[in-house]
Amino acid sequence: MQYLSQSQSKVSNYYSRLTSLLIISSCVCTLYLLIALLLARSKLLETYSSTQEHMYEPTSLEHIVFGIASTKDSWLKRKDYVKMWWKPAQMRGCVFLEQGLPNEHQNLSKDTSLPPVCISEDTSWFRYTYRGGFRSLIRVARVVSETVALNHSDVRWFVFGDDDTVFFPENLVKTLSKYDHGLWYYIGTNSELYEANRYFGFGMAFQGAGFAITYPLARVLAKVLDSCLERYPHLYGSDSRIYSCLAELGVGLTLEPGFHQACLDIRGDVFGLLASHPVRPLVSLHHLDHTDPIFPNMTASKALQHFFKAANVDPQRLLQQTICYDRWFSWTIVVSWGYAVQIYGNHVFLPDVLHVPETFKGWRNSGNLSGLYTLTTKELHPDRCRRPTVFFLDNVASAGWNGIKTTYQKSYVNCSYDSDSPRKLDEIRVFSHKLELDIKQAPRRQCCDVLTSSSSKVMDIAIRECKEEELIRIHP
Repeated sequence: MQYLSQSQSKVSNYYSRLTSLLIISSCVCTLYLLIALLLARSKLLETYSSTQEHMYEPTSLEHIVFGIASTKDSWLKRKDYVKMWWKPAQMRGCVFLEQGLPNEHQNLSKDTSLPPVCISEDTSWFRYTYRGGFRSLIRVARVVSETVALNHSDVRWFVFGDDDTVFFPENLVKTLSKYDHGLWYYIGTNSELYEANRYFGFGMAFQGAGFAITYPLARVLAKVLDSCLERYPHLYGSDSRIYSCLAELGVGLTLEPGFHQACLDIRGDVFGLLASHPVRPLVSLHHLDHTDPIFPNMTASKALQHFFKAANVDPQRLLQQTICYDRWFSWTIVVSWGYAVQIYGNHVFLPDVLHVPETFKGWRNSGNLSGLYTLTTKELHPDRCRRPTVFFLDNVASAGWNGIKTTYQKSYVNCSYDSDSPRKLDEIRVFSHKLELDIKQAPRRQCCDVLTSSSSKVMDIAIRECKEEELIRIHP
């Protein structure tokens, strides 16, 4: 019996130690799992936080990849346009040619002030049945998929245009920043010419004005583009094909009036179009060598370089239209910043001032439709001496307190004038501060004041934000 009692005691002690060991092991395992879970959660939160910070980092030029359509012959003529706006340290993308440059121009491929040259893939196997068209436009359409295939990292937007599409980079970024780059967006503009939209479609972004596609949409479009192109051999242009393929994906155009196609679709003097720009950042201009130079007595290239003097100083204010009324002479003053100032010799109601002067003509004379635009236009007075006096940009300089002074010189017209006529003025000086638009707030036109000038030949104007309840109106 004593032996059994000792055995039972040993068994009991064994199970007691085993139980304690199991409890301790369980506690250690539980503690280990808790620590592991806490560390994993901490790492997950850190990763999530880093991802969120990356996602909501402001969009910049580094997040955009450009695809520029050109040809070996055209690139030699148009490269200087691209050089004006291309920023090699901040921009990525390619100029797509149908074949390599001639040997004597191979040095252009190494010019770091220009985007690199890429050679497009063969598109001869695609059908093209548009009579009188150019099958090379299929190649231009495939610039979209070939740009995506470059596999750049950290991309939010793909932007496409022609070699004579002049972009204003800071304004492009400001415009695209309004949209969620994680969603499907197709952004651009149609033509200011009614006939072009009627023919090609009001929902199509025109290639010459440039258009933008978000990264996730571009990736999907690139995968289906070739199969889609096979269904549209009858279309004329590259932009029609992109529009059709996006329509098949269920995506419509988001219009942004800062993109400009009309320099292709209109002819002659584009002054009226530029001087009446909407209250939106100027994003692009197109085909400026097919219209009159935007400044008188200059070549198209020199005029654009002159324009960029203002664009480089205050890009968001460029072409922004400000109207003020002079009480003393009853003049109406229209400032299109960085470009021109117009002065009417009488008071004109604001809605009438905002109409676009028809200084231009349609692309071709095709009957009644050639004079129809998607803008509210107004005919010029047949008597040149009854039209507003125009002053064009002469210089851009810094002013006190971080201000900017732009000066505008009179464009002379052989008209007589009296002492109350704005034609007695030789120069307009406009004072402003750099404009920083809030993308979360609807844009509002700014106000201006006529300042006391030291000379009867000079008018000084100050641009400022309008007060909350201030009206831009004719003073009694």
